[in-house]
Amino acid sequence: MCRSIKTLRNADMPATEDDVRAAALQFVRKISGYRKPSHANTEAFNAAVDEIASASHKLLMALQSPAAVIR
Repeated sequence: MCRSIKTLRNADMPATEDDVRAAALQFVRKISGYRKPSHANTEAFNAAVDEIASASHKLLMALQSPAAVIR
């Protein structure tokens, strides 16, 4: 578990797109073992961050909760 990733589903303070992207970045860093990928791996690293951020956004929007991502 990435301890620096905060819970984004919060009715009091909805997650921003920046929050979702930051969490996705931390997740990919943890999984890949890279804080900053090499030039050869940058495209794959960034694509993974984009995909995870998109999936996270969809999840937050689909949850039956008053919390949502601020657009």
